[in-house]
Amino acid sequence: MGRAYQNRKESMAKTAAAKTKVYSKYGKEIYVCAKNGGADPDSNLSLRRLIDGAKKDQVPTHVIERAIEKAQGGADENYETARYEGFGPGNCMVIIDCLTDNGKRTFMEVGLCFKKTDSKIGSPGAVAHMFDHLSVFVFDGDDEDTVLEALMMADADANDIEVEDGKVTVFAPANEFYNVKTALTGAFEGIEFDVEEISFVPQTYTAIEGDDVATFEKFMAMLEDCDDVQNVYHNAELPA
Repeated sequence: MGRAYQNRKESMAKTAAAKTKVYSKYGKEIYVCAKNGGADPDSNLSLRRLIDGAKKDQVPTHVIERAIEKAQGGADENYETARYEGFGPGNCMVIIDCLTDNGKRTFMEVGLCFKKTDSKIGSPGAVAHMFDHLSVFVFDGDDEDTVLEALMMADADANDIEVEDGKVTVFAPANEFYNVKTALTGAFEGIEFDVEEISFVPQTYTAIEGDDVATFEKFMAMLEDCDDVQNVYHNAELPA
């Protein structure tokens, strides 16, 4: 699972348009998180995680600060979460998380992505049971026992630790994110995470082959173009 997870996505920030999408995504999430849970990242750990992620993805400080200021200023933008599940090209499983101020519009846009790629949107829970909601950390290393010892010493819970190709992948319960991160940063001086996020991790993977590869890429590109789409999780395994 570790290597497949590490390789499952490429950086979005390759073009100016893609960077704008990343900035917008973080700005919206930070605004909602600060508005609902408070603007102090020391007391709102979800906000701290978002800010850390934004900085790692090179989101400018002014974008982060503006989103927090909007939340503190009582802006009347109201977003609600929406989650769609279904089967994408090649019968892979897909979970799509959105933040929207118009649920009907978002449903139509996401539904069109499925329709135009001969995919099938499902009912709530259609595929979520085939994913685990986990904290995921990936960093350089090759000693599973040392990582396990560091987590045990800090009383931090982990589901699995995998070592492959000089990379360590730690999977932990979603609510253990900061316990695990604190344990790892305390045990390994100067540690840098390739991945540090809470994600839906597939229990199994579906190989995408032939014409389905191009269709899958079209499907993902269409979803990326939807302003309300925040995150897409899937179990597709593309050819190397």
